Amino acid sequence: MKTSTIKRVALVTGAGRGIGRAIAIAFAKSGFRVAITARTVAELTDVADEIRAAGGETMTLAADLSDRAAPARIVQAVKRELGPVEILVNNAGIGSSQDPRPLVDFDDDFWDLTMAVNVTAPYLLCKQVLPDMLTRNWGRILTIASINGKVGSLHGAAYSASKHAILGLTKTIALEVARHGVTANAICPGPVRTVLNDRRIAYDAERLGTEVAQLETSMTPLGRRLEPEEIAPLAVYLASDAAAAVTGQAYNIDGGVVMSG
Repeated sequence: MKTSTIKRVALVTGAGRGIGRAIAIAFAKSGFRVAITARTVAELTDVADEIRAAGGETMTLAADLSDRAAPARIVQAVKRELGPVEILVNNAGIGSSQDPRPLVDFDDDFWDLTMAVNVTAPYLLCKQVLPDMLTRNWGRILTIASINGKVGSLHGAAYSASKHAILGLTKTIALEVARHGVTANAICPGPVRTVLNDRRIAYDAERLGTEVAQLETSMTPLGRRLEPEEIAPLAVYLASDAAAAVTGQAYNIDGGVVMSG
């Protein structure tokens, strides 16, 4: 079922796989025109082919969001081809699995890279899309954060710090634009079956001296990890007209992890 007869323009970062891919496809099925960006051209092409095969409209933009100039280039390219970005999904990110270490041994360059992609890139993208949203009195900003934006992450200082930061940015934007028909919200997933999470689980299993399969069953009260497609429905709702009164929120989709302490 389509969420609106208006074909809103959405931009989803990190859309080549995992949660971003699931959201981009769900948006297209809901009637949005979807611009997708990621670093890997082959992954973007695969997602775009699936969207078009289902009758959706999309465009692809290969980009590295650690480059401070990339957000402006991306948003302007979308505006030229599809129109002003009305829905921004900040999904691209770097997880702790790339270089997990205790803080005393943490790699400073990895800290800087994590902050550049997980915090600075969303900040710059929001700055790029907000003027048109405010002019049109309609917009949706959605950030895929993490439950590690609410609790710590062992050997993942940069990741947890970046996700705490992005929740603060989301709430500040929500306050500033609430009277202009623009909302800003976050989704905080728990362990989701993605490439990055696979690597993190492998690290934790080795650290704890257990099997990956055994560790998976203990990660959530559900006894399993979540699937990317379980995140997408909330994203579709928060991007819709029906969610006009929902702003400044950070919703857990975590299988009960935070609840269970």
